[in-house]
Amino acid sequence: MKGMRHELDAISLLCPLPVLKVRKRLQPLEIGDELEMRADDPAAIVDVPHFCAEAGHTLVEMRDEGAVQVYVIRKDR
Repeated sequence: MKGMRHELDAISLLCPLPVLKVRKRLQPLEIGDELEMRADDPAAIVDVPHFCAEAGHTLVEMRDEGAVQVYVIRKDR
């Protein structure tokens, strides 16, 4: 069963704010829901995968759209 897709705009936020916002935004979501975050912080390329591994969520997709990175995170617990 596929969950709902939610969005988070973290453009112009610098480390550690993108990951902190992801953590807060994931809390009320249902297991299986996905969060699509857009960020332009260069540190997010390292921080987001690390957060997913530590928190037990799946990084479904990571892609560049020009100067913006898009991360799709599935809540797994």
